[in-house]
Amino acid sequence: MKYAILALGAFFLLNCKDVKQDVSAETQKVQSIIDKTIEVSGGKKFDESVIEFTFRATKYTSIRDFDGRVLSRHMINKNNDSVKDVLSSVDFQRFINDFPISVPDSMAVKYSASVNSVHYFAVLPYGLNDLAVKKTLLEDVLLKNNSYYAVKVTFNQYGGGEDFEDVFMYWINKETNKVDYLAYSYKESDGKGIRFREAYNERYVNGLRFVDYNNYKPVDSSISLISLPQLFEKGKLKMISKIELENIAVQLN
Repeated sequence: MKYAILALGAFFLLNCKDVKQDVSAETQKVQSIIDKTIEVSGGKKFDESVIEFTFRATKYTSIRDFDGRVLSRHMINKNNDSVKDVLSSVDFQRFINDFPISVPDSMAVKYSASVNSVHYFAVLPYGLNDLAVKKTLLEDVLLKNNSYYAVKVTFNQYGGGEDFEDVFMYWINKETNKVDYLAYSYKESDGKGIRFREAYNERYVNGLRFVDYNNYKPVDSSISLISLPQLFEKGKLKMISKIELENIAVQLN
């Protein structure tokens, strides 16, 4: 019996070792895929850059260097006041007509998430190597006669922001190493929201890749993200908007 237990223990140890090796290989593979797609989109140039663009009549600016990042948006409200929101790694600050004003914590969280969201999507796939990001490689997908890596992204609660429970999918073209499609699910007041985005109008500005998106949603928000490419190809997703960046300017430090 003693030897049987030892043999059984050795069996489990060997199999656990194999599992760890498989997990390590899978982790390395998905990391390599993400590294390549970030590289073809601009890579380390994002790390020290000043990016400006306009989205839906609001001006956005990001300043990134090795000391951190500062994200901002500037808009004119209905009273013709200049409103500027500035989000740094330290805090959030709102300015009206260049004067700082006090913002309740609950609203600061809301404004911060709104500013961060637009900047996040504008520079994708940059950001997918942040410490809070967890990446999983799923089965390949064939979409419009192109083969794609399918990468699922979730976030650690610590460092993942207010919306750390959101789930993203990225479909990366195997030939170009570029993100052609993405999808995400997020919490709404009455349940779960799902979006699927198709990239178009690719352009490089000072070495950084930018795209616009056709923005879709499914009729049934209970479906899984991995089923969206098939629904899209069958024309069963509803286009609800276009995500278009204008007046893009990039300064590299």
